Amino acid sequence: MTHAVLISRIKKLKKRRPFVQVETIGHSVLRKPIYALSVGEGAAQIMYNAAHHANEYITSMLLMRFAEEYADYYAGLSGLTAGKTPTRWFIPMVNPDGVDLVTGAVKPGSREYACALSVYREKEPFPTGWKANIRGVDLNSNYPAGWETARRIKYERGYTAPGPREFVGTHPLSEPETVAMVNFTQSHNLGATVSLHTQGGEIYWRYADREPPFARETAKYFALVSGYECRDAQPEASHAGYKDWFIKEYNRPGFTIECGLGENPLPVAQFDKIYRETVGILSYNFT
Repeated sequence: MTHAVLISRIKKLKKRRPFVQVETIGHSVLRKPIYALSVGEGAAQIMYNAAHHANEYITSMLLMRFAEEYADYYAGLSGLTAGKTPTRWFIPMVNPDGVDLVTGAVKPGSREYACALSVYREKEPFPTGWKANIRGVDLNSNYPAGWETARRIKYERGYTAPGPREFVGTHPLSEPETVAMVNFTQSHNLGATVSLHTQGGEIYWRYADREPPFARETAKYFALVSGYECRDAQPEASHAGYKDWFIKEYNRPGFTIECGLGENPLPVAQFDKIYRETVGILSYNFT
């Protein structure tokens, strides 16, 4: 899924289900809009996001499929039932520049392609090994939750400059994409968040020693319906992510779901299987 395809699908969904609200919450480095869609008017608010990492773009496809199906479901609810249903927010593509690079929408010879090549490291396949945003910052290592610790760990592993993966940025929230996510979160009273990544078939549900109320029980339910395993993140990946920041800031449930198995980017042929695994997580009613 490219950014252009995402826009097309959002427009079609809005036309078919006019009650779906669409907002631009910010812009990428290359000024591509980052969209949030909402379904529902309940006081409780849940947010789902996908494609922090460029070569995990299949998560954008997963989240858009669920948003479309959920809008159809919501359209059939009675007014009373709908009012008791949480408002669900969907941010299907946090990293549109990186996704377009990996999927081929950014063409060789373009300024954007040259921008990525300028920080390319040959040990990563290009462009399929690209996780970062277009200027080589790993967006899910750029949040103010143990960022200094993340920087130390990444630097020790050799990720000291912009590149395809793992570089934490020059400071927390150095990138417009992560600023957009934080600003959105701060302006909404979110009861829980779910971040879709690939791969590993794993569920991460706490940050350091912080365990929000009901997070453990919810993670166990997610494991039951998906077949995935609840895990604690390894030290090199346990800081500066969106889920980490949300838990640190609000002490409310935040989850990272590592969908599917294999090597990124996961083949689209796995889409139906992964969707069956994750739909129970996405449809969970947090109230």
